[in-house]
Amino acid sequence: MTDLETFRTETRAWLEANCPPSMREPVRSEKDACWGGRDQSMLTPDQKLWMDRMAERGWTVPDWPKEYGGGGLSAAETKILREEMARLRCRNPLNSFGISMLGPALLKYGTHEQKLEHLTKIARGEIRWCQGYSEPNAGSDLAGLQTSAEDKGDHFLVNGQKVWTSYADKADWIFCLVRTDKTTKQGGISFVLFDMASEGVSTKPILLISGYSPFCETFFDDVKVPKENLIGELNKGWDVAKYLLGHEREMISGMGLAGPGGNPLIEGAIATIGLDDQGRLADPLLRAELAMFEVRAKAFGAMSEKFIDELKAGQAHPAQPSMMKYYGTELNKARYELIMASGGSDALEWESEASSKGAKPRAWLRTKANSIEGGTSEVQLNIIAKRILELPS
Repeated sequence: MTDLETFRTETRAWLEANCPPSMREPVRSEKDACWGGRDQSMLTPDQKLWMDRMAERGWTVPDWPKEYGGGGLSAAETKILREEMARLRCRNPLNSFGISMLGPALLKYGTHEQKLEHLTKIARGEIRWCQGYSEPNAGSDLAGLQTSAEDKGDHFLVNGQKVWTSYADKADWIFCLVRTDKTTKQGGISFVLFDMASEGVSTKPILLISGYSPFCETFFDDVKVPKENLIGELNKGWDVAKYLLGHEREMISGMGLAGPGGNPLIEGAIATIGLDDQGRLADPLLRAELAMFEVRAKAFGAMSEKFIDELKAGQAHPAQPSMMKYYGTELNKARYELIMASGGSDALEWESEASSKGAKPRAWLRTKANSIEGGTSEVQLNIIAKRILELPS
């Protein structure tokens, strides 16, 4: 056997022995996913066991260096681990903005001390992070942000407001863009980290049409941020921000991919509509739409796999995350449109226990924000047109 074949065999055996049965079931909602954080009493025993076992091997972040809590795996080994987890229908052991966004930025721009301090805690699920980017008057024009960080010698004094801060009311720390020079736009932004328990930090949930509040308004009133929490150079935070945005868009594009397990979209349609005498979905129009969706989803999955391989090899186009983000969000919205179409009028039910308090319609409504978060679809299409298709301005 080759080294990779041996690795696959050993990985499969370890996953089979260590992934709890409940962690091989599909995630039913955002609340059913494991986010870690300081307050781990919110985790189920199996969620904590699965996260801890994977973190002990460094497999929550398998391709990060071992000294920072990772598994130190090669790109090929990481791909095998991902394939074996999918084969066994293993859930992602840890969902984390620290893993998908901040971690890559710290690996590129952080000091050794900053990496040791923060990456190991991210890998172990000890700290839950949120992102302080958008402001009431700085959304698509993010570089117009006005939250300020005044130099006070050994610390910055941060004042301002962020908006659409996902899970800010549940996060332990925030990675935040602040203005440290008002005389220039992109050149006056810095990237800082600070504890959400700091004096002067407050949050206010934003109620969505789904009835849930994953987003918050976040306020900073004379928040003291130690100078050692500056990532990269002073006034060079825009470079860090752009790098992180690429990883954020890659993360968001992943919602276009089906999770481990069966095919709930088709299974739900069969359960609701039933089969005809030839064993096919009884509604021919919906059957055709589902088939087309499956083709698009398979194509997107293949494209995603290719993109990840190119990214790990340093060969991905810098604007490719915008293409992935746009198509992934459109695919996710289409998935939930089909879920609603399959359920008929019953799918709109909002309150009963039988519908898990309207889990499907609330999730369908939530997908409408996919076109906005992480950069609007219009902005992504402009980037694709300019950077990939090289169309004139």
